[in-house]
Parts: sequence; C-alpha cells; structure tokens
Amino acid sequence: MSDSPQPAASEGGTREPGAIRLFLCGDVMTGRGIDQVLPYPVAPHLFESWARSALDYVALAERASGSIGRGLEFAYPWGEALAVLEQRRPHARIVNLETAVTTSEDAQPGKGIHYRMNPDNLPCLTRAGIDCCVLANNHVLDWGHAGLAQTLACLHGAGVRVAGAGANAQEASAPAVIELAPGGRVLVFAFGAPTSGVPRDWAATRARGGVNFLDEISADSARDIAVLTARHRRPGDIVVVSVHWGGNWGFGIGGEERAFAHRLIDEGGADVLHGHSSHHVKGIEVRRGKLILYGCGDFLNDYEGIRGYGNFRSELSLMYFPELDAATGSLRRMHAMPMRIRRFRLERAPADGVAWLRETLDREGRALGTRVTAAGDGTLELHW
Repeated sequence: MSDSPQPAASEGGTREPGAIRLFLCGDVMTGRGIDQVLPYPVAPHLFESWARSALDYVALAERASGSIGRGLEFAYPWGEALAVLEQRRPHARIVNLETAVTTSEDAQPGKGIHYRMNPDNLPCLTRAGIDCCVLANNHVLDWGHAGLAQTLACLHGAGVRVAGAGANAQEASAPAVIELAPGGRVLVFAFGAPTSGVPRDWAATRARGGVNFLDEISADSARDIAVLTARHRRPGDIVVVSVHWGGNWGFGIGGEERAFAHRLIDEGGADVLHGHSSHHVKGIEVRRGKLILYGCGDFLNDYEGIRGYGNFRSELSLMYFPELDAATGSLRRMHAMPMRIRRFRLERAPADGVAWLRETLDREGRALGTRVTAAGDGTLELHW
C-alpha cells in the first residue's frame, strides 16, 4: 500500500466498500505439453528444430519432477490457484492466453514455436472462472487465420470475453467489457507489440482478422490509446490496458517503455497497465496512483525441465490482486500470491521461492519507487 495514510487493509477475501479487486497474471500457456495431459489432447506434432512432438515437453517435465499422468481433470493445471481465487474473490479475472484454441493444421510457416490447445479442453479455462482472455500476443495466430477464427468462436461460445484480436480491426481494437454489480464496468483494451515477436502481418485490418497491433511503443502511441479508451469510458469504469511487449528474458525496462507507460497514465488512458511477455516477473511502478505492471511473468507454461535460464526462476509466478478505488481507479493496495509451476500444475511457492520473488521485486522496484514486503497471509504486499 502507499506509505501515506490509507484505509484499514483488507485481509484475504474481505473487500472494502467502494473497492474493485482484480486478478491479473502473465502468460497462460495451456497448449502444447499441458494440452497433452488434459482429457482431449490435440495431435501432438510440432515443427520445432529440436522437438517434433508436444509429448517431448511432457517427458522433460516428468524427468525433472516425476510422473504427471494423462487425461487429467480440466482444473488440474490451476491446482492451488483455485483456492486462492476463491478466497480472494476478485471482481474480474483477466489473463493473457498465449495459445490458440484450435484443431487447425495451418501452422504458420517459418515460425519456430506453435502453441495450440484442443477446443474440447476449453473447460480448463472456464473452471478457473476466467472473465477475459487477452489475445494480442505472438502465439494466437500460430495456426493461421483458421486457428484464430476457431479460437474466437470457442471463447465466445464459452462466454469468455476477449480483447486484442478479432475478425477485423474494429473487433480487435474493441475492449472486453466486464459488467460489475451493482454498476460500473471493467474495460480491457489489449495491444501486441513487435518487440515481443508479434509479426506485423498479423495486424488486423478492415477486411482481415488478426491482432490489435501496436506499431511502436512511444509517448505518441500512448496518447492515441488514451483517445481510444476515452471514446469507450463511462464514469465509474475501470480501464485496463494490456500490452504484450518486450523480450522474454531480462529485468531491464527501456526508457521508451517507461515513457509510454507514464504518458498513458498522464493522459488518462489507463487505470492499470498490464504488461506481459517476459517469462519472469519484472519491476512494478505506481504513477499518480495508477498501477504499472511492466512484466507479470509466465503464469502457466510447459517449460519444466528446460535448462539455460535458471537464474530467472521462470517456474515461479504471481497472482496479482490490485485493489482499486471504484470512483477514481487509483490503487488502494496490492497483494500478490507467490506460486510455483510443478508437474504442469500451480502450487503455493516454497519459502525459498517466496523469498526470491520478494527480493527480486524489491530490487527491481527501487528505481521505480516501490518496495515489497511479506504479508502475514502468505502474499507479498506492494508499497509506494
């Protein structure tokens, strides 16, 4: 929470009057290896330089952590995160879904990695009560436009809102609208930047489906987004701008990224900037009372057993629970629950993982004016 006087802190599931609690996380990759252990796996063939079957990723994970099993229940990957969601009771649950939901065989030529989940495994998302899937990322078109069309149809059919991709540019740029009782809304706008590997020819046009492409990360583009959000915003709305940007590895935050985030906040374009693409957590900033998550890290992936980036601890993830003032969108407080991916399933992070996350966020937040402490309920608490 802020170091200035604040209302009494809420604990666990208790929510203060006039506050909106969100659940945000980074990349949710329920395709490839994870899809293979669910009840209805898609054909496992891949076109990677070293892996020709999604089952290779299952074997890697089992070699590292033990047997996983097959035909597991849809809720399996969420594991202990489901109890956390039930206890924290967020008003809206927003994830970056970094996989196509399709049986399409139209694999993107020349692309090294192709993620897909069988549409019959879609209950994996609905069991977690996901309200909105952000699709403006570098994997939603892995299986071509047919794969995107099926992804959109499946999510819409399951009642899951989408942001950042659509059948044309107008749909791709439109916000997902999450109605709140008794009034108010959460609007989610999503953008995919080329710095995260989103190909320029994936951009939605007037006549072709695709992603809501962010051509450049700059103060000018942030101003344009502020104009767009203002056209949709009503009094009492909470606006989340979700951006897939930057590389997979590295804690550094570029000057252009900070300038973009600051201008977006300063122009009134966002109450929360939800950044993702990095496979690990990055520093957090609060600008004029508004939350900036530069990189949320992966939340679910099938990387278990892959070596080479151990110092970034990509098996550790966070469930972010910002609590916002319903009238102004300003951040009242934020807690984050540390989690670990093990055997393709989320579990509460062990003590050493909690300490690593706290120390990392604290270290990376110093230049951004934030610090992180351990709270009594097992979460990490943000201070600014």
